Amino acid sequence: MATVLGSGLAMLDSTVVNVALPHIGHDLSADLAGLQWTSTGYTLTLAALILLGGSLGDRYGRRKVFLIGVVWFAVASALCGVAPSMPVLIAARLLQGVGGALLTPGSLALIQSTYHPDDRARAIGAWSGLGGVATAIGPFVGGWLVDAASWRFVFYLNLPLAAAVVIVALRYVPESRDTTAQGFDIPGAVLGALGLAGITYALVEAPEKGGSPVVLGAAVAGVLALVAFVLVERRSRHPMMPPDLFRSTTFSAVNAVTFMVYAALGGMIFFLVLQLQTVSGFSALAAGIALLPFTVLMLLLSATSGSIAQKIGPRPQLIIGPLVAAVGALLLLRVGPDANYWTDVLPGVLLVGLGMTTLVAPLTSTVLAAVATRHAGVASGVNNAVARAASLLAVAALPLVAGLSGAAYKQPTAFSHGYRIAMVVCAGLFLLGTVLSALLVRRPAEVPTERVPERHVCCEVSGPPIEVGRPAGTARSEPAGTSAD
Repeated sequence: MATVLGSGLAMLDSTVVNVALPHIGHDLSADLAGLQWTSTGYTLTLAALILLGGSLGDRYGRRKVFLIGVVWFAVASALCGVAPSMPVLIAARLLQGVGGALLTPGSLALIQSTYHPDDRARAIGAWSGLGGVATAIGPFVGGWLVDAASWRFVFYLNLPLAAAVVIVALRYVPESRDTTAQGFDIPGAVLGALGLAGITYALVEAPEKGGSPVVLGAAVAGVLALVAFVLVERRSRHPMMPPDLFRSTTFSAVNAVTFMVYAALGGMIFFLVLQLQTVSGFSALAAGIALLPFTVLMLLLSATSGSIAQKIGPRPQLIIGPLVAAVGALLLLRVGPDANYWTDVLPGVLLVGLGMTTLVAPLTSTVLAAVATRHAGVASGVNNAVARAASLLAVAALPLVAGLSGAAYKQPTAFSHGYRIAMVVCAGLFLLGTVLSALLVRRPAEVPTERVPERHVCCEVSGPPIEVGRPAGTARSEPAGTSAD
């Protein structure tokens, strides 16, 4: 309950806010850049700090850092709810992302460290499924709150949920930590955040400010920070994004596919929700419900997709999935003035949902299979960060590509033209995912082999196992409540 509600906070917030964007813009007199920052501010700090958040939990206690993240997230949500202006709202959204970066990795790590191995798979399955429910109901709840009360209640909703998490976690969740955890990659975290921030600022502000010194300076500073990030990661003793992982062709290829697919998805959802409300005349609730089939498909069919990938290998689904999603994005070009949900919206949403359902499970399993087991946690975190960074950059860049700026989202004709350009670009990004999968992903996925030093090898003999290399007279250490073979 604690981990599902905790991770559900982050999932819910990333969906409900999109539905509320037009109302936020109207109430706070925001331009399109303000709406972009409302969406990207949260994703920026979350993507930049999520790997550091996992490391902090391992070192100082997973429950402690998880709870700090939940409380931080709740306080930032309250600030969002009372924000009197766009600058205050954007600053609060940045703070929300920091809280999300602390609680998100801790939610799964707590299950991994607390449950017995025999029960762990079922616990993770419940966590994943119920987390999917939180994502599914997000647009519906957000739309209802916006129409029935105010967009501010989208943020107030987090407060009782966070209180429930704190109460349950303090009473029932044991503390755990990694006693072998090493140092932190603070320089890497700072440079990664600065790099993403600089590039995002340049992309968001370029439509209004053009090639001004501030925009160009931010772009150059962002690129230099990311270059420095790569150099620091190569020299760091404890890198947050170990360069060795990318020596695997499969790992690099699948993360490239992840970037393309999630950039397309993030940009598509941002534009579709605005198009439905600004151009098609949908209410916030109707716009939220319009996206519901997408999430329901992922919730119901993801496990089946994973089973199929296990039998036939990931490559076919990584090729077909983005291709189906690309067709769905092109079908969404039909969404315009007086759009009919059943004929203009639903077919595209269903195909994008089917495409993502087809590819997400094999995408995740291939990332984990492409690295050594000891790197599984870091590999999953890197893939998560890549997905969020892709969505961040897509929402920042697509309005520039589509020629939208200022109050264009309030002008149906101008926004509809930009929407069509954005949907074509999103379809192209999905197709790039298909091409990369076809060219670079092979079956079976390469799994690095590790040479185990002889002093750690266990020799099987008739009788108790002999552990070679253990000093004479030392006892085998067992966790409390377990027994040795």
